[in-house]
Amino acid sequence: MCNGFIEVCNHCTLFWRTDNYLVILHCESGNAAQKNDNDMSKGKRVRITNDSLNSYGTRVLTAGMNVEQYQRNPILLYMHERGNVIGYVKDLKVEDGEVTGELMFDEASELSTRCKKQYEFGSLKMVSAGLDILETSEDPELLVQGQTSPTVTKSKLFEVSLVDIGANDDAIVLQKDGKRITLGKDSECPLPMLNNNNQKQMEQKQIALKLGLPETATEADINAKLGELKAAKEENEKLQQEKATLTLAGITAIVEKAVGEKRIAPDKKDEFINLGKEVGKEKLERIVAAMAPQMKLSAVIGHQGGAATQQPAAYKKLSDVPSSELLTLRKEQPEEYKRLYKEEYGMECEL
Repeated sequence: MCNGFIEVCNHCTLFWRTDNYLVILHCESGNAAQKNDNDMSKGKRVRITNDSLNSYGTRVLTAGMNVEQYQRNPILLYMHERGNVIGYVKDLKVEDGEVTGELMFDEASELSTRCKKQYEFGSLKMVSAGLDILETSEDPELLVQGQTSPTVTKSKLFEVSLVDIGANDDAIVLQKDGKRITLGKDSECPLPMLNNNNQKQMEQKQIALKLGLPETATEADINAKLGELKAAKEENEKLQQEKATLTLAGITAIVEKAVGEKRIAPDKKDEFINLGKEVGKEKLERIVAAMAPQMKLSAVIGHQGGAATQQPAAYKKLSDVPSSELLTLRKEQPEEYKRLYKEEYGMECEL
């Protein structure tokens, strides 16, 4: 119960006409108002319909509902059957997004008397609004969570009925071209489904913002921006490849020159190229420049008698180390390598 009114189911039965739609919205009544003991024919005030989502995945906006014609003839039927008039709806009100009224039973027939008794007892407690759909909209601002069909923005109320079924989704019925259809998980709703363009537009806005474009950007603008980013990526990859090629060419040239100057043994060429990839072209160039060319045999064999010269017990600087021993020294005696490097260049060496 809310503000003196009964909570509603707002389920509906929908009938298809050749020129428009006919919607039957079921709402559950209750004990919101006290019964008048002096007038037992008075009904309890009920909510006939509101803006909430119904079982068809659509909404009928109360603000767009025309009730003028119905107010001139506020007839109350039983089960939407013409000829089964059981009373009328008194004090019909359209306010705060809902349509409410009081059910008045005329008790002019056995059916009316029975309906009145069952309504007061509570075994009949569902009211149903018959609406002609005049206009629908797929405007995202009018959609709510879970909505799958367009919003009914304009409609006309032409009758209200007391009904026995309405709360159970699978019991609500549809009728199209005179054929009765049970509404369930495997059945279809005559109302069209929402256009996927709405979802597409929302996704398009999000993509535009992520690309740094205004949310009003068109699909063409987004595609153009994506094209620019793709071109920039390809250009960057191309430049990276060119840089890597040039760097390798420079390292290879340094090593080949060192081999020609006999600073590096030919069989060590690949090792020094890999070293250049690791430490960089400039550092490799400094390392090679510090290497002394291999000495000829006559330089190490003594003259006149041929006594071999004694090899120094330790090197004083990096350039004293033969090229054939340089890599071995660097790998096996890194501290000694660093010492000789500092003696040669006056700075620390980072391995």
